[in-house]
Amino acid sequence: MTIIDIARLSGVSKSTVSRVLSGAESVSEDAREKVMAAVQTSGFRRNDLARSLRSGRTGMIGLVIPDIANPFWADVARGAQDAAADENVSLLIFNSDWDPERERRHLLALTQSRVDGAIVNPVRDGLDEIARFRIPLVLIGSSAERFPQLPSVGSDISQGVSIGLDRIVAAGLGMPALLVGDAERTARERFVAAVRSIGEVEGWPLDEMRLEDGHYTVDGGRAAMNRLLARDIPRVVFAANDLMALGALQAIRSSGLRCPEDVALLGFDGVPAAEVSAPSLTTVAKPSREIGGRAFELLSKKIAGEPDVPKLSLPCALIERETLPQPNYPRAVSTG
Repeated sequence: MTIIDIARLSGVSKSTVSRVLSGAESVSEDAREKVMAAVQTSGFRRNDLARSLRSGRTGMIGLVIPDIANPFWADVARGAQDAAADENVSLLIFNSDWDPERERRHLLALTQSRVDGAIVNPVRDGLDEIARFRIPLVLIGSSAERFPQLPSVGSDISQGVSIGLDRIVAAGLGMPALLVGDAERTARERFVAAVRSIGEVEGWPLDEMRLEDGHYTVDGGRAAMNRLLARDIPRVVFAANDLMALGALQAIRSSGLRCPEDVALLGFDGVPAAEVSAPSLTTVAKPSREIGGRAFELLSKKIAGEPDVPKLSLPCALIERETLPQPNYPRAVSTG
């Protein structure tokens, strides 16, 4: 069944059928009703492949993220998918597992698949050849800073760290120990730099700051917290993501310590699991779903050829729960 057949069944021209199917307004209501009735009774389906060859568009975009198992990235994907669905665009999701070579292969596959564009979180700052992929790109995540020529959407890490530290200071807890991720990652650098900048204003002895590297996972946070506790018991810990914070909370409880009475804890990301931990995790939430949705919006502009697609830095928000004491809470005496 072709549009020629639909034209014959509906008694209108082929060009009128084409205008109706493309949603054009320059068609009489009578002609539109005849065409749609013929489509309904015949079971006609448009040939999207042929249409994409004529238009140069496939109606598909790619999303390359580092860890779909991390609820933060899953929520970013959901935001992008919801925005794409509103525009009848299909989303192909690829998981890089923080592997630059796998990410490169995914981008190559997307290019060969003729997607209209892609949203990418560059892994380990290793995508130096990103300009070689001749498709419209929008970047997400901290590594986007390394590509000033490309549009991007991310969280305002400095602002997020600032509101988190303001809350720690308000509780009278002093300089936090930090649980951070891979030393090769821009996200780690930005987080630590923001803490140090605010610490200078607070007059903290930054050369005494305890900082423990780990992986951005529950297991990584648990192991890093155990290493901290083996040396000393910090009064407060600020973790660079919620999964690490949840692992740290497990380590605190396994050590016989109480949170927040012995060790207070603050996370970063705003994943749903933070709400159901015991005690529930106070965290600085990134606008994950909005990041995905806004990235799709920017990519649509890029695909349409708009010359000045911006970089966006979205604000974070503090979510109060139970792992930080209330302001002016008295300092607990360490049990270790």
